[in-house]
Amino acid sequence: MNTTTRDFGTASEERNRAVVRITAPGRLHLGFLDLSGTLGRRFGSLGITLDRPSTVVRLRRAERLTASGPDAGRALAAVEKAAARFGIDKAVEVTVETALPPHSGLGSGTQLGLAVATGLCLVNGLDLTPREVGAALGRGARSAIGIGAFTEGGVILDGGKKRGSDAPPPILSRLPFPEHWRILLVYDHAHRGLSGPEEVSAMEGLPPFADTLAGHMARLAVMVALPALAEADVDYFAAAVGEMQRLLGEHYASAQGGRYTSSSVAEVMDWLETRGLRGLGQSSWGPTGFAIIGDPEEAEQVIGEARARFGDRPALAFDCARGSNVGARIEWLACLEQC
Repeated sequence: MNTTTRDFGTASEERNRAVVRITAPGRLHLGFLDLSGTLGRRFGSLGITLDRPSTVVRLRRAERLTASGPDAGRALAAVEKAAARFGIDKAVEVTVETALPPHSGLGSGTQLGLAVATGLCLVNGLDLTPREVGAALGRGARSAIGIGAFTEGGVILDGGKKRGSDAPPPILSRLPFPEHWRILLVYDHAHRGLSGPEEVSAMEGLPPFADTLAGHMARLAVMVALPALAEADVDYFAAAVGEMQRLLGEHYASAQGGRYTSSSVAEVMDWLETRGLRGLGQSSWGPTGFAIIGDPEEAEQVIGEARARFGDRPALAFDCARGSNVGARIEWLACLEQC
């Protein structure tokens, strides 16, 4: 995490007036490597931290617990859970300045929960790691990508859940995302991905995940995608990610109605494929789609063409993001009147 701190000394009155502001990055979840877990570990994930969009929250001490802004309800729930788990005062004022779109595949719940709970701990003088906070909130049940994005950013590989363990998966690799690469994001604001009980039911209803498929996915991640990333070879990295996404999309098709949960995003992805792009996919259960592009000028050209071509679809939106090689930003602010 990036942390900017102010020395409050022992003056509790000054600390009580202080505001902690936390910016938590969104992330792409590029897919699970092994849904069967026949070797003792299940899932295993590859993901990319984004420079935008993000969740931004402010917390300060107050007479009672309040929350305002987008996703205020989930912010309140995170405070309640963290306060009970760590035995700390929950009387804070939470302001959600911006929130990742919920159920869009960008990790909104994890990033909001981590940001709010971390802020609550800090204003109570408790300094915990994101992994400790995430475990207390029940985050990282299948993937540690969100925790890794909050902690240090970059491209993250986790090792899957150990059978019989409640701990978040261990992070095995963290590599920087090349500065000149771009990520085209395709949103469908009229559609939401699966979450909660629906997601659990969908996961349980998936067809068997063959060991041969798990082996191929692991090889694509470890022997193609990560080495290509280390060498800044966008062609091989995009090809590996695109192939992983194709295989997973086919595996999830029965649960999500095709390779993509949104038919509109699917049309955009098909069009991008006809243009020769290879690093295409859907983050988690979607509906957000993505394309990895190695040249900034090409990315701007593609996004311009996409906006023109699909301009008659008001629910579709496009953005050109970068990877973020830093985690959450934490700032201590002096509480002025506008706080």
